[in-house]
Amino acid sequence: MAAQDGGAKMAAWARGVRGLLLDISGVLYDSGGSGGGVPIAGSAEAVRKIKASGLKLRFCTNETQATREKFVKKLQGLGFDISVAEVTAPAPAACRLLKERGLRPHLLVHDDLVPEFAEIDKTNPNCVVVGDAAENFSYANVNEAFQVLIGLEKPVLISLGRGRYYKETDGLKLDVGAYMKALEYACDVEAEVVGKPAKAFFESALAEMGVPPQEAIMIGDDIVSDVGGAQQCGMRAVQVRTGKYRPCDENHPQVKPDAYVNDLAEAVDVILSQL
Repeated sequence: MAAQDGGAKMAAWARGVRGLLLDISGVLYDSGGSGGGVPIAGSAEAVRKIKASGLKLRFCTNETQATREKFVKKLQGLGFDISVAEVTAPAPAACRLLKERGLRPHLLVHDDLVPEFAEIDKTNPNCVVVGDAAENFSYANVNEAFQVLIGLEKPVLISLGRGRYYKETDGLKLDVGAYMKALEYACDVEAEVVGKPAKAFFESALAEMGVPPQEAIMIGDDIVSDVGGAQQCGMRAVQVRTGKYRPCDENHPQVKPDAYVNDLAEAVDVILSQL
C-alpha cells in the first residue's frame, strides 16, 4: 500500500492509538548553532497537546553527543516539556548490555557522552563502543579503535545507532553509521547496533510505555532508522517532512511510511482528531 499524506479525511493510520514515540532531532528541533539548536515550528506545542490528551509518550532518540541529563536540559531551554525519564536513548541500553556480558569497552564517543559510562570498567578493553563522536572521529582515534578490535580474538563492536547522516542548522552531518561501517570493513566484523533501528530498542520503549506495538505510532524524519525500524516491530510509522527528510525518501525501495506529514504539529493534530 502506498503511503498517504496525513490529512484528517484519510486518517485510518491514526486510529486506535494509545502511545506515541517521537524522534527528537529533526522532529522537535534542528541541532547546531550557538544556542544548541532551533525548535521546529509548532513542535513544542504539539508535545504539550500529546501530554494533555492522555496518550502515552516516549522520546526515542539516537542522540549520543551528550548525556541524557544534559540533552534534556537543552530541550527544556528550547521550550519543550520533557524529562529524562521519558527519553529512551542508546547509551543507557549499551551500559546494561556491557554489564550483562562482562564487556570492558574502548570508547570512541563524544566527550560529553563519557559520563554515561562512569560505572563501567574500561580497563584492558575487550570490545569497542562507537557513538556519534563528531570531532573525535579523527584518524588517530578511529585507528586506535581499529587496533583494539583487530587485536581481539573475537572482535566485538557495539554501535550506538547506525544513521548515515543527520541535519544541523548549517547542513547535513556524517553520523555514526559511516564510521561503524569503516570499522566493520577493516576488521571483518558485524556491529551490534544499540539504538534505532534495532528491534530491541523500540521494544524497550514500548515496554516503558506499557503499550503494544499495534497501538503505537512512531513519528520520525529518518526513513530507515525511525520508520523502517518501527514498522519491523509491528508499529505504524509516520515520516515528517522536516529534519533530514529529502523528497527522494518517498521513493525508497524498501520502506513505505504509513503516512507522510509536513511536521510533528500536523501529525499530532490528525492523531488527536481520531481519539
